[in-house]
Amino acid sequence: MIALACASAVLSGCAKDDQQAELRPLSLQEHAYSVTKTDGGYAVNWAGLLVNRNRWHFGEHAVAVVTGVDAAGKEVIRVEQPLDAVPPGREIAFSGQAPARGKPVRVTIECREVSWREVPRIPSAFLRFPVSDVVTERLPDGSHLVTGYVGHPFRKPGNVVVTALLRDASGRLIGGGTAHVDGMRHDRKRRFVITVEGVTGKVAKTDVFAGTWGTTAKPYLDLVAGGAAPVHTVTPTTKPFAKDRGYRVGNEQRP
Repeated sequence: MIALACASAVLSGCAKDDQQAELRPLSLQEHAYSVTKTDGGYAVNWAGLLVNRNRWHFGEHAVAVVTGVDAAGKEVIRVEQPLDAVPPGREIAFSGQAPARGKPVRVTIECREVSWREVPRIPSAFLRFPVSDVVTERLPDGSHLVTGYVGHPFRKPGNVVVTALLRDASGRLIGGGTAHVDGMRHDRKRRFVITVEGVTGKVAKTDVFAGTWGTTAKPYLDLVAGGAAPVHTVTPTTKPFAKDRGYRVGNEQRP
């Protein structure tokens, strides 16, 4: 029995090590940037989509490193942007803007390695935040305004970050912007307004992503621990049906 127990412990340890070894790094699936002239020099706008292909782990403390160099090869911008935690088997969108010390001719966006947190619940417990009624319009100054509504599927109130990714007719990412919506509740949708600057090209489609705000999984875990909001929250006002389970209500006797 002791030998069996030891063998079981060894196998269990190996299985856990194998699971850790199988963790795949976060993938920067796509990104875009633009350089615009400002009164004080130049500004760089960027957006990206970060994917977590691990089904049972959150990716935490991810950092997007944005660097740009001028024509002489001199670094004129470097930004380390902390990103929100990436849920298991899902993706997050991000965007940012920063001034540059000169005109960048090349900008690179990379994701620095993250830490992992195994989820204590099944992945389906991490419900998505529904987005609806999205409208994108071009403003006279060349920027784009994205509006819509975001819902909250959990009982416990929380804060949500909403990012819009703009695409051209070919589906290529050409820009993005982010807004935060605080104090979300399950009993009503909240409107979000996002201004996207530095878009190079004609916008044909807008993808909107909503999730918890924070570099760790704790905000999402807290919401899940509080439970999902009920789907039906309004008492029915119609009269009962004339038939109940296939039998007529009244003097008719049930067999």
